[in-house]
Amino acid sequence: MSDQLKLIVEKLNKEPFKRNYNLITFDSLEPMQLLQVLNDVLAEIDPKNSVDIREEMPDQTAKRMLSILGIMKYKPPGNIGDMSVFRQGLVVGSKPVIHPVLYWLLQRTNELKKRAYLSRFLVRLEVPGEFLQDDVVSETNKQYEDLMENFKIIHKECEQLKSSGFSTADIRRDITAMEEEKDQLIKRVERLKKRVETVQNHQRMLEIARQLRVENEREESLAQQKQEQKNQLFHAEQRLQRAQHQLKNMRHAAADAKPEGLMKRLEEEMKFHSYMVSEKLPKELESKRQTLHFLQKVVTEPAMSQADLTELEEKIHEVNLQINQLIENRMRKDPMDNKLSLFRQQAAIIARKKETKAEELQEAKEEIANFEREIAQKSTQARDIDGSEILRGDEFKHYVSKLRFKSSVYKKKRQELAELSAENGVLQRTEEILKQRHENIQQQLQAIEQKKGILGYSDTQEELERVSALKSEVDDMKGRTLDDMSDMVKKLNSRIAEKKSALAPVIKELRPLRQRCQELTQEHDDKKAQYDSCAAGLESNRSKLEQEVRGLREECSQGESQYHHINLMKKSVEIQIQRAADEMKAYVSPDPQERRKAIREQYSRNILEQENLGKTVRIRHCAGCRVGSKAVSSMKPRL
Repeated sequence: MSDQLKLIVEKLNKEPFKRNYNLITFDSLEPMQLLQVLNDVLAEIDPKNSVDIREEMPDQTAKRMLSILGIMKYKPPGNIGDMSVFRQGLVVGSKPVIHPVLYWLLQRTNELKKRAYLSRFLVRLEVPGEFLQDDVVSETNKQYEDLMENFKIIHKECEQLKSSGFSTADIRRDITAMEEEKDQLIKRVERLKKRVETVQNHQRMLEIARQLRVENEREESLAQQKQEQKNQLFHAEQRLQRAQHQLKNMRHAAADAKPEGLMKRLEEEMKFHSYMVSEKLPKELESKRQTLHFLQKVVTEPAMSQADLTELEEKIHEVNLQINQLIENRMRKDPMDNKLSLFRQQAAIIARKKETKAEELQEAKEEIANFEREIAQKSTQARDIDGSEILRGDEFKHYVSKLRFKSSVYKKKRQELAELSAENGVLQRTEEILKQRHENIQQQLQAIEQKKGILGYSDTQEELERVSALKSEVDDMKGRTLDDMSDMVKKLNSRIAEKKSALAPVIKELRPLRQRCQELTQEHDDKKAQYDSCAAGLESNRSKLEQEVRGLREECSQGESQYHHINLMKKSVEIQIQRAADEMKAYVSPDPQERRKAIREQYSRNILEQENLGKTVRIRHCAGCRVGSKAVSSMKPRL
């Protein structure tokens, strides 16, 4: 403990505190002074804590210090494991609580300054789930989280740059090297100018080179603009595809929509929101108020001793006995006397079921909203990757079935292709063998014809046979063609006659159907006009209902804000009353130790001490004046 106090005093005597403490003066500090020292150390770490604790309520001081210590991730030592003891010691300025905190803070001041700076940007604000259902709040919360992640990245880059080892000396050396390179380049340019001046028409050539450079730069800028415009066109096409897909989904969703269905859905939503506003939320708000009132009552009450705990336990035991007696009396009575008990139980069961179903419905809506957001994110990511649309539902099933059919067809065709390729190899081999045999036979035939003296006879005979075969085929084809044409004409005439005879009664039936179609078209137009007028009326009713819901929500929010304001005012007044009561209790207490704790007694002691100090100073001043006069009188004869 002495080493701990030595380090604390040593740190407090240095910059930036400069307290000039020693071990005795520091150990003799009163609780309020010790709390002020702790607050000054916290203010050095985080300037937001730079306040005078005498102008601040004790509970506010304790709450502020606990919050900053929680952000700094301070853990109390093992002998103060109970958080209630730690809070109470922090409120009253207990040395066993304050000294370890000061020791921990002063050891790592620079690290904690950095943590306090980061906490201003990285401590996440907890938003209740019911508020995140609003699109504006959800979008704002998402932007807040994105900015937080961006801050993390930028801070990490900044730290890396700080620790990268760049120094002013290195930068100056780089600047000096660049200036030397600049001088060398200027000298080279001067030498090149002198060389060029001896060339004829050098000014014109320089002008042409300058124009060429300008045109090259312009070409690069135009190419860059072209690429940017291509990118913009691609993004615009993607946005158009997304908009068309959304329009398609909306049309598909609104295809089967009717005014009655929309009105029914709005009525169900209205009933659900009315139940939430009028029944569920007021009950939850009342329970929260009761809990808050109970917690405030617990906080304002002083620390309880063992006697108080024993008294409370006796009271609880008595109340439990009374409850048991009432239950026994109720059970002794005739159950028929209280006929409403059964209905009350049923009503309570139904109310609980209703609350549970409302909570399940709210959770299901939140899950649906989360799933829809995830689907939208995944679809946008997929579209950004390949630019294609995401299939859903029946379209995806149809696509899968089509893909399976194509896969089976592909496998069959591939098998057939393999069989055909194998058969083709066999046929090619057979063709080669037959060609080889044919060549051998031709060679033998030519040798026989040459021996007989009739070389070329076989070729002439084959040509005559081929020509005669072609002529007979042509004659047969002509005959078949004429026969086919005559048969086709007969068939067409007969089919035309059959169709005319078959269509005659159909045409007679079609004439009144056309008239009926015109009448139905007229009736459809009238019904459509009625539907449009009805839809417009329902739309106006829906807008009125939405305005009423918006007004009710605003009234609810105003009531909540007024409640919080009144609650805070009540809390401050109760604290002031409690302080006044404590002061009065300490002032009129017969115990001199308690009376010394009163603020009036403290101020009286301070005034008395100051008066005594003033008397002492005046006495010292008078004594000094007497000594000075004696010295002057003793020096006069010498003069």
